[in-house]
Amino acid sequence: MLLPSQLKYGARLIGRWLIDKDEKNTEVFAMWEYDSYEDYERIESQIKSDKEHVMKVQKRFDQIGRERLKQVLKEDIKQEFVKSTVTREKTILN
Repeated sequence: MLLPSQLKYGARLIGRWLIDKDEKNTEVFAMWEYDSYEDYERIESQIKSDKEHVMKVQKRFDQIGRERLKQVLKEDIKQEFVKSTVTREKTILN
């Protein structure tokens, strides 16, 4: 649900993986690249202002159940920021 919106506003997906925890639960791990923390904040603001995205999120909340979703968000969602230890060079392909 978040993936298309992040791509739409300029976040760059590095990789996305999932782990089956048990028959009912799956953990998704995604790594995104932004040019700066300010870029991240701008993109997040655009996503939160996107009416189509907000409607999809609200619909999903209703499907899952708001209380269950609040519990999952509080206990299981982690967001960490890391910095690269190498300089990225832009490559031009001919």
